[in-house]
Amino acid sequence: MPANDFLKRKNDSQKPAHGQKDDSHGGLSNGQAAEPVRLQVFLAHSGVASRRASEQIILDGRVSVNGQVVTELGTKVSEKDEICVDGKKISLEAKKRYVILNKPAGFVCSLSDEKGRPVAADLLKEKYSERLYNVGRLDMYSKGMIIFTNDGDFAAKLSHPSSQVEKEYIVETSQDVSEETAKMFEHGVRVDNVFYKCLHCDVLKARKIRIVLIEGKNREIRNMLESQNIGTKSLVRVRIGNVNLDDLKPGDSRDLTPQEVKSLLDLCRK
Repeated sequence: MPANDFLKRKNDSQKPAHGQKDDSHGGLSNGQAAEPVRLQVFLAHSGVASRRASEQIILDGRVSVNGQVVTELGTKVSEKDEICVDGKKISLEAKKRYVILNKPAGFVCSLSDEKGRPVAADLLKEKYSERLYNVGRLDMYSKGMIIFTNDGDFAAKLSHPSSQVEKEYIVETSQDVSEETAKMFEHGVRVDNVFYKCLHCDVLKARKIRIVLIEGKNREIRNMLESQNIGTKSLVRVRIGNVNLDDLKPGDSRDLTPQEVKSLLDLCRK
């Protein structure tokens, strides 16, 4: 019998009876680990990746349940099952972590890199035993604040396009940026059929600007500048929501305070 059919029959028998609550779409907390949940939820709360990224990991055939590869997103599992990703057993992590890292240039934001480039998450391994993954990205050559967590619900809320959480960057350019160009970026520019628009763009010096975004399109700032023949010498993210990078040195990290976590979630639009 195919693995997915076997698990589907098993999971059908675990569905709640009429009138009982099905918690499979929700989060996990201590004491609920034995309750069946969707596989992608289990992965997210085990520090594998965000829930959305976990779905792709499942579809890619990288997950096995009790020795059988599973590619069906609706599969339900519990802590009683043996769940492996890329052959390594995973389990729910008791402690939720919320960390900011000042990413140096030259590190990629991914769980691993097929080209062998340095991975930003590796900078956290000596300090944190939990499996942490990045919420959002900075490209390899950009620097500054990245949030890491093992809380799938937190990651999903913060990274959702509707969250509208501000992200502030300080950018040094290779050519002068005029006030007119800054205002153009605030009104929006179209580059290769993609529309880019920042919330604010302030000229600090002729070749230094502050940009605030509420979207997270790939290479958004670089593409806006390049559309006006302006190169980027340095790009640093200095703020996400109400959390500032402050004096955190490149390569260093710290835990977010409970108040900072709450403030970030409060900023996410419902």
